[in-house]
Amino acid sequence: MRALLVVNPAATTTSARTRDVLIHALASEMKLEAVTTEYRGHARDLGRQAADSDDIDLVVALGGDGTVNEVVNGLLHGGPDLDRLPGLAVVPGGSTNVFARALGLPNDPVEATGALLDAVSDKRERVVSLGLTAGTPGTADESVPARWFTFNAGLGFDAGVVGRVEQQRELGKTSTHSLYVRQVLRQFLGEPNRRRGTITLAREGADPISDLVVAIVSNTTPWTYLGNRPMYTSPKASFDKGVDVFGLTRLSTAAVARYGTQLLTSSPERGPHGKHVVSLHDMDRFTLHSKVPLPLQMDGDHLGLRTSVTFTGVRRALRVIV
Repeated sequence: MRALLVVNPAATTTSARTRDVLIHALASEMKLEAVTTEYRGHARDLGRQAADSDDIDLVVALGGDGTVNEVVNGLLHGGPDLDRLPGLAVVPGGSTNVFARALGLPNDPVEATGALLDAVSDKRERVVSLGLTAGTPGTADESVPARWFTFNAGLGFDAGVVGRVEQQRELGKTSTHSLYVRQVLRQFLGEPNRRRGTITLAREGADPISDLVVAIVSNTTPWTYLGNRPMYTSPKASFDKGVDVFGLTRLSTAAVARYGTQLLTSSPERGPHGKHVVSLHDMDRFTLHSKVPLPLQMDGDHLGLRTSVTFTGVRRALRVIV
């Protein structure tokens, strides 16, 4: 087996020495080419090169969810093709690693490498669904290129939090869970549409759902982790189905206290619920429109402001070695 290893040198939970050990372990079991990313979007470019190559069987992403997202978007630049495209494997190296953990991989990169080598030896793989976004035809965002996401995307409040965290990281702050909590509070205090949202969800064959303040689209569950605690906005979301949507029509102080508590105590059996909650399961296609430009995030990456985004749940999109 010939594999391309895409290494993010800025991965927050792996040192240079640890990465060297992992590279040697992988190289002992496969014909490995290791490339260290040098700029934003480099992992996407490497994934694209692998997709266009005739002799790469596997692409391994060593990094966080952002690195995985870039590799996936490179691999699928021409669309899904299970028979032709290389498979994907992940060695978690970020602060959260939602995609890897949702696949059942250990969060420790050394243990995850051992699990990956076992999976390669046993020829274990899984075909997963993915989410796809694009600008909506007939709107100001129609020229926005399509982009894949592996575990979640969000328009509005949660994307605003992601944007704030990225700003802090650019100022030299370390990505920690306490940093995220602080930015959640700041985003809440600065949210101008807490009591009446600007987002409308439109789908074929159903009435639109309006006045959403929060719209989180999940391709799997959990939504994210707070330390080792998984949090479930859409407990039924699955890599085997379309995407799920969790929405809130109010973010008052009382609503935040209620649904925040439910989120912290959520489980695979039950997520946040109540009169201000919108929950949709196994969606193939829908559009989120906003009256004002709102931040968009995918897989924890802030992508700027949007007024209209169309989401598609694409089944059987990619082979993953697990």
